[in-house]
Amino acid sequence: MKKILILFLISISSYGQFKMFGRDPLINKENFDKQRVHWGYFLGFNSLDFKFDYLSVTEDIQVNSTIGFNVGLIGNLRLSDHFDFRFEPGLYITQRNLTYPTIEDPIERFREVKSTYIFFPALLKFSSKRTGNIKPYLIGGLSTALNLGSLAKSPEDNYNRKFRMTNWSSFYEIGFGIDVYFEYFKFSPSIRGVFSTKDELIRDNNPNSPWTGNVQSMKTRGIFINFAFH
Repeated sequence: MKKILILFLISISSYGQFKMFGRDPLINKENFDKQRVHWGYFLGFNSLDFKFDYLSVTEDIQVNSTIGFNVGLIGNLRLSDHFDFRFEPGLYITQRNLTYPTIEDPIERFREVKSTYIFFPALLKFSSKRTGNIKPYLIGGLSTALNLGSLAKSPEDNYNRKFRMTNWSSFYEIGFGIDVYFEYFKFSPSIRGVFSTKDELIRDNNPNSPWTGNVQSMKTRGIFINFAFH
């Protein structure tokens, strides 16, 4: 993730090599943002983990995050000079590895949680005044996500090595980015924090399960880094 953040910063700073930020830059796509509606797509990366709350004091479940992949579409509705409404349905593939320190068996103490989310976010974008060929912005809103790898309908549970989660989750998202205007397209790198608002864990059939019995709630949180093209 550190490498991705460095790449994100380099991608912004490197635009100066194209002489886009001089005193008198050549203005690209000057009327692009005056469109009532425009479309785009994004590619990116994610790093998700879980926030656990417990019923009683215990050793924390260890969460090892991995780097996942994002791809999706963008629909943008212009509301005013500084505000836009965004709908960004996307596919987010990720994996989180859990280690349960209270379980002695080296095989049973480890769980791979693979998730494929389809996010449906409704976002509000607030943009600053455009300066030359750049325009910073803030973005935030609410989203609903369908987890295709939830195993929610499986009758088996952790005793059969099946880690179950809810099908649907809700999130709030907040982040920032920058619009960079090239001659033929607009490029928008952004970074966004995502936070689940509901418990996503389906408990094992045994209420005293060492995997789920002491968990009060399990909520997804993480970072999205997207590179959008319009």
